Amino acid sequence: MVDFPISEAVPIEHSAALPESGDVVIIGGGIIGVSAAIYLNRLGQRVVLLEKGRIAGEQSSRNWGWIRQQGRDPDELPIMVEASRLWRELSTQCDDTLGLVQGGLTYMAKDEAEYEKFAAWMPHAKANGVDSRMLSRTELANLMPEARRDWAGGIYTASDMRAEPWVAVPTLARLAVSEGVTVIEGCAARGVETAAGQITAVVTEKGTVRSPQIVVAGGAWSSLFLRNAGVNIPQLSVRASVVAVDGAPMAYQGGGADSKIAFRTRADGGYSLAAGEFHEFFIGPDAFRAFGKYLTQIKHDPFGTRYYPAAPKGYPDAWGTPRRWALDAQSPFERMRVLNPKPNAAKCASLARDFSALFPNLGPIKAKAAWAGMIDTMPDLVPIVDHVKDFQGLTVATGMSGHGFGIGPAIGRILADLVTAQPAGYDLNRFRMSRFVDGSKIDLGPAI
Repeated sequence: MVDFPISEAVPIEHSAALPESGDVVIIGGGIIGVSAAIYLNRLGQRVVLLEKGRIAGEQSSRNWGWIRQQGRDPDELPIMVEASRLWRELSTQCDDTLGLVQGGLTYMAKDEAEYEKFAAWMPHAKANGVDSRMLSRTELANLMPEARRDWAGGIYTASDMRAEPWVAVPTLARLAVSEGVTVIEGCAARGVETAAGQITAVVTEKGTVRSPQIVVAGGAWSSLFLRNAGVNIPQLSVRASVVAVDGAPMAYQGGGADSKIAFRTRADGGYSLAAGEFHEFFIGPDAFRAFGKYLTQIKHDPFGTRYYPAAPKGYPDAWGTPRRWALDAQSPFERMRVLNPKPNAAKCASLARDFSALFPNLGPIKAKAAWAGMIDTMPDLVPIVDHVKDFQGLTVATGMSGHGFGIGPAIGRILADLVTAQPAGYDLNRFRMSRFVDGSKIDLGPAI
């Protein structure tokens, strides 16, 4: 079993031969791609899933592991409610090996203004049957008796869950394979072939797969892949660091976050720590192209991002990364199999210190590992889940903005219905691709 985020050091597990054709080709082996593969296969589709590196090698094994309804954008929330149900179903189908735990989630308010912001979200929870409730200062202190911080109160959702990402997603991929999906790791998709505006095939480093339907779920790489096909989306990526620490168990066994730190209990008895309001951005060509789309986000949180003038070599938006390449030549996806950014060591050390100060009764807090991931984000912090207008048969699911792990199974189920021209069950207008070019106002989400 892999204990921490997946890298190229993990041996390839899925090495099926590339088929000549399929009903649907999925590009990207993260939680979105794997979930879509499962549900498309269950609709009778012949599914081929291509992953340039390893299943869950990037953000799908590097996230916090939260499966949260709490604080979701109002348009995401009903989908997330479905996702919570699907996680339970999938866990049962995988003999409860996903590490799924219902431990609850708490947001702690630093002051009365933030407390009122939490309260303003509560009608959305009620409308969707979510068991979120406001906690007074005293109730929050009783929920986390070890905490040494005087919060103004909080919001608590007992039904929210967690799972171990580097365990859950590979396990779901094995489920997909057992049900008939063809999964191929170490096989980069270079681009698409079309005829009269209709998708006809995916060209890979190992050959061509004929298919009338393609789903792009490439996370931080989606924008680069689509740009080479002539499709432009204003997606960027930010780095987020996580540190795993040891410590004695606390009475509260769920996840929590305030303005300084986010944490969750781990399956090994320790804790994963992150900074919920801090991320880092490497400036590249796409940053200049998309700058105007991100002004609303920048004005809303001008100090929540640390900027760097250039990304490391080979990153999706690095200055030297090609934006165009021939389909019979090596692509950027083959040059970097797994996007494995270095964590911010100083931030990880400060997180461990902050956690120790917050919960001094847990004893010595010892860091055991640290990692980082590149989070694919959109100007409004809401993903694209949509068909591409000018390419019949091309569907995109990307820009999950750091909350794709939890909602992944439901997005996968929706993609299966979109691809097979069935009703998705929700109004997906919020997630349309055209919102960035049709003059729509940038409406930031999620709510809290």
